[in-house]
Amino acid sequence: MKRFAKALLLTALAAVGMAHAQAPTAAQVSAYPDKAVTLVIPFAVGGPTDVVARMMAIPMGKSLGQSVIVENAVGAGGTIGSTKVARAAPNGYTVLLHHMGMSTAPALYNKLNFDPLADFEYIGQVLDVPMTLLARKDLPANNLQELIAYIKANEQKVSLADAGLGAVSNLCGLMFKSAIGVNINTIPYKGTGPAMNDLLGGQVDILCDQTTQTVPMIKDGRVKVFGVTTLKRLAALPNVPTLDEQGLKGFEVKVWHGMYAPKGTPAPILKKLNTALRAAMADPVVKQRMADLSSDIPAPDKMTAEGLKDHLKLEINKWGPIIRKAGVSAD
Repeated sequence: MKRFAKALLLTALAAVGMAHAQAPTAAQVSAYPDKAVTLVIPFAVGGPTDVVARMMAIPMGKSLGQSVIVENAVGAGGTIGSTKVARAAPNGYTVLLHHMGMSTAPALYNKLNFDPLADFEYIGQVLDVPMTLLARKDLPANNLQELIAYIKANEQKVSLADAGLGAVSNLCGLMFKSAIGVNINTIPYKGTGPAMNDLLGGQVDILCDQTTQTVPMIKDGRVKVFGVTTLKRLAALPNVPTLDEQGLKGFEVKVWHGMYAPKGTPAPILKKLNTALRAAMADPVVKQRMADLSSDIPAPDKMTAEGLKDHLKLEINKWGPIIRKAGVSAD
């Protein structure tokens, strides 16, 4: 898997080039945007970050006066898509939507091909999303304590799916395994979309995934849910207890998202992108959809370049020690 991920990354680097194109002229900045904007998602189609992006794309496009096209650049824990944007021309036509994996990459990759704090301009925070602990619907356990007992009795057989090393589902899984003291067999996928498909099909047993993807499936009874990863119950799932209240004290994972542009993107372009981001988050359809999925729209001061960069720094300092202590590495 490591060789495959590195090969994909090298291919991406070759495709986009190793040097930034020259910054746009004053006339180009003034005319921006005069064509479609590409919003790069470094994860698979159908995954939770992809869901967020596709909800935002239409209202962002209305604000910009041009289409916003979602492009999935998948692989290597989100680093292929991130590298692509870091190496893109700083003209506002290629931007990145990434989740908290931007803050974990420096600890996971000794040879990371971009610096989250140096190679991007910041547009703003987008969304905070809780997670849910799920299992296939026919797994013989009906609450968290029964699930833990089942895992301990079948440790060599139980499978935990995730979206690959460094993905939020992977980090949530690491925390869960540590909390219950059992090293479950982990099966990595190229995104939680494919992982969810196999959970629905019964090919894997357990998955930790974001509410942007899981709430409809939980309500439809297509999966079993054993808890949410917030310290308070969710309005969209009022009957689902938190993992904390069921005995896993302090278990909290909320997935934050941010929007980035290549380093050197002119300030007027960043301002237009930020305005489009805010317009998308204020769109009534998006707001209702986010509420239905128990996702929180950030406060206005977080939906800024400064708010995103400050939060990214805090998260890098938070997750770095956790990852190093766990001894996991993508290199």
